[in-house]
Amino acid sequence: MTSVKEFRVDEPATATDLGRGAFVFTDDYSVFDWGKMPDQIPQKGASLCSMGAFNFQLLEENHIPTHYEGVRVGVGDEVLDLGEALSTGEVPSEMVISLTQVPDLPFEDGAYDYEAFHDDAGQNYLVPLEVVFRNRVPVGSSLRSRTTPSDHGLEYDEWPVEPVDLDEPIVEFSTKYEEQDRYLSREEADRIAGAADIDQLAELALAVNHIVTDQAAEADLVHEDGKIECLYHEGQVRVADVVGTFDENRFSYDGQQVSKEVVRQYHKHTQPEWVDAVSDAKRRANEENVADWKSLCERSPEPLDDSVVAAVRDLYCAGTNAYVGGDVFDAPPLPEAVDAVRDF
Repeated sequence: MTSVKEFRVDEPATATDLGRGAFVFTDDYSVFDWGKMPDQIPQKGASLCSMGAFNFQLLEENHIPTHYEGVRVGVGDEVLDLGEALSTGEVPSEMVISLTQVPDLPFEDGAYDYEAFHDDAGQNYLVPLEVVFRNRVPVGSSLRSRTTPSDHGLEYDEWPVEPVDLDEPIVEFSTKYEEQDRYLSREEADRIAGAADIDQLAELALAVNHIVTDQAAEADLVHEDGKIECLYHEGQVRVADVVGTFDENRFSYDGQQVSKEVVRQYHKHTQPEWVDAVSDAKRRANEENVADWKSLCERSPEPLDDSVVAAVRDLYCAGTNAYVGGDVFDAPPLPEAVDAVRDF
């Protein structure tokens, strides 16, 4: 199980063959790598499933290979495309996918053993990387703490207090299975990727970015950044996990975030002691070579106010309606939902 969606195996993958399974999207959410938070956002799971399915179908139409097979609604076993599912009057929260192998990643003597991972992976595995693409550098972006504007050809002495658009998208690589995500040099990412070609991973990320950016623009949404994950099977790289949702990617509308970033920034403003405790625990874990940083965290998050939960629910649902160009959810128009979270 991941922090926000359950993972079901129907036919396990083997050393040579893909299997079959499903993501069952929940209404849980996670910020700052905490995992499941103490409350839920109603219909968030169905929002992510709908946007993810919509995007996978766009990718397939553009000849980009993925692990997506379709969605399910109700209790039936029939696999449908998103349009067929919505025509039943139900919004899907289960996505059917092809499965690959996910070997263990051993952690010993303060280091992760990727050689052992790939010894078990063979030619059929989930690439242990997140491939990040950026079109804009918003205020909350980690890029601001790791680089300077001049690193990207920008004519600023320091990062300004407003979002900065990039002339060309940039691609970065970060770890996927380590307890704390860390950004990698291209050389280290190439080593961690194993048999998967690092240039092909970057090209796929840019192609996905282009398609999602164009679709977002149809709804007057600005696509700021996002990521993909990929599987490798017998020489082919396919896009995996979920693509282009308000959890995986950052979007904005009329200068306001329309993504999980709203909840992240809200916690920074209203629970700064917990956010600081998370940062301190991650720092200590690095210094002490401890994988489980949460065991060092001295605070836990508090639930959100009911009014905040309702406003975030409307933002996810209204944003999905706008992005897919339909009335999937009973939700206010996107401008109204956006205005409701501006003062968070």
